[in-house]
This record gives sequence, C-alpha cells and structure tokens, in this order.
Amino acid sequence: MSKVLFVCLGNICRSPLAKGLATKIAEEKGMHERLFFDSCGTSHYHVGGPPDARTVENAKKNGLILNNIARQFGKKDFREFDFILAMDKDNMTNIKKLDQSNEFAEKLFLMRDFDYIEAGGDVPDPYFGGEEGFQEVYEILERSIKNFIETKFD
Repeated sequence: MSKVLFVCLGNICRSPLAKGLATKIAEEKGMHERLFFDSCGTSHYHVGGPPDARTVENAKKNGLILNNIARQFGKKDFREFDFILAMDKDNMTNIKKLDQSNEFAEKLFLMRDFDYIEAGGDVPDPYFGGEEGFQEVYEILERSIKNFIETKFD
C-alpha cells in the first residue's frame, strides 16, 4: 500500500480537503485498497481540532464529508509516507528544515507539481478569504490530485 501525506500550515483548510478528495478519487477509481491518505500541518496552531467550518461547508457542497483531526508534521512522517505533498513553497521549506541531509528529498513534492494549469505554483491559503477562495482551492486540488494519482499509480 502506498501512503500519501498532504501538508499545509494549520491542517484545517487545504490538507484535510486534499485528504478527503484523494480518498474519494481513489474510491472512484477502485484504488482505495492500494492507497492511504493523511494530512497534517507544519504548525501546531490547531492540533487536535477539526477542519475549518468553511472548509467543511465547501466539502459538503462538493459531495465530501471530512473526518480529520489536525496534527503537526513530524520527522516520523518522512519514514511513514511514500509521498509528501506540500500545499505551498513556505510549507515545503518548513518540511525540508526537518530533513537537512536531504535523505527524503525524493518523497517531497508541491501539490501543484501535478496541476496541468499552473504547475509548480502554490495552492492559495483560503483562510483569510471568502467562499470563492475555498471553491478555488477545491478546484485546484481536484485536478492536481487526479493528475497525481494518474501519474503515480495508474
């Protein structure tokens, strides 16, 4: 089984949505027994808490139910996961600070490395914006995750 970790700052907006979307996409493709998804944040701000209410609402609007408890990224995640996908360059920098020897560099990707519209960009943090920002993030994640799964596992 391949294990994939999605990482954002607080683990309440982008990464829990990515986990929910990836789980749904894998189920639709009949790959759910081959793939495991989790999410976390590089900060400790929301550890133990649920996803942001606006993320939950956006997920429901798009047919997803999110079951996630925020946790912080740790060194053990390098060994536990086969793929670690950061939502943006700042979070990638935070992840790399814990892998100063670059031992796990081949596991690290930006989420939008798999976005065929804007490869390599950041998934914007919708936290300080409105509903349209959460929908934009949903759409970016949907196409990026589909392409990630097709590229790495189909």
